[in-house]
Amino acid sequence: MGTRPVSAIVLAAGEGVRMRSDRPKPLHLLCGRPMIMHVLSGLTLNVTFVEQPVQRGTGDAVSVGLTAFPDDDVDDTSTVVVLPGDHPLLRPQTVTSLVAEHEGSGNAATVLSARVPDPYGYGRVIRSKDGRVTHIVEQRDATASELEIDEINTSIYCFRRDLLGPALRRLSPDNAQGEYYLTDVIAVLSAAGYPVGSMVLPDALEALGVNDRAQLAFAEAELRARTNRRWLLAGVTMVDPDETYIDVTVELGRDVTLFPGTMLQGRTVIGSGTEIGPDTRLVDCVVGTGAVVEHTVGHNAEVGEGARVGPYAYLAPGTSVPEWAVTGPFYTGPA
Repeated sequence: MGTRPVSAIVLAAGEGVRMRSDRPKPLHLLCGRPMIMHVLSGLTLNVTFVEQPVQRGTGDAVSVGLTAFPDDDVDDTSTVVVLPGDHPLLRPQTVTSLVAEHEGSGNAATVLSARVPDPYGYGRVIRSKDGRVTHIVEQRDATASELEIDEINTSIYCFRRDLLGPALRRLSPDNAQGEYYLTDVIAVLSAAGYPVGSMVLPDALEALGVNDRAQLAFAEAELRARTNRRWLLAGVTMVDPDETYIDVTVELGRDVTLFPGTMLQGRTVIGSGTEIGPDTRLVDCVVGTGAVVEHTVGHNAEVGEGARVGPYAYLAPGTSVPEWAVTGPFYTGPA
């Protein structure tokens, strides 16, 4: 992100009531990786965890997050990025562009916004006549005219560190939720005469937050499409990409051919020139160069170079198929 220091606060304390799950929302899996890890993977960070004992809003959460920062914020004009932990589709290059826009413009704060055809449920970005951002109004607090605005807040920001702390201390819970809104920091800074700007996302899809199982499935499909495209461009053949599922933690060699119904999960490693599928699921498996594995389920197993496995095989944990071995139909590895 350049030579200047940049820090980040990732908000990941939401209860996730709409997920209807005992698992915390940030830990739900997407393409084999917890949702929060998709956000963190786009940042180069030394991670420190800070607990917000009582959830009193995003403004309070950021105040708690700032307690992990070393040194005082006086005269510290470095950039602090604030982003939610439930936006797994956000691309690292978008964060880089936001930081560049923020620092290049000399803003006190820069909002990442998006224009969407249906802004219902999102905070609206309010601008002055000269185009400056003056404040953000939440859906439940917006007037009828403000609800007509199609530019939404993505909940992703850059702040100047020396101005963020003092602005947070001026927040009030006088709103429909009775919480300290981080969005109110924008109004505080603008009212004090500091420049506040925005960067509009070219692809609003990146702003998708995951709050329920339907949104989780949508994000999963998008991330899988991105993963498949990356491997296709790296020299992997997929007979039907829509019917091929690859976790982001999987490694593939060149000239691998994946037939429909292939699912590669966990820390699976596939050697060059192999053929996998159709209808094969491998979890935490290693497959050697030039092997063929079809109609097979395997967990924590190894297939040697040039071996042929299947059809209708089961590789139990600990199974090791020797190099150039040929298994018969309905083969079952050692239990």
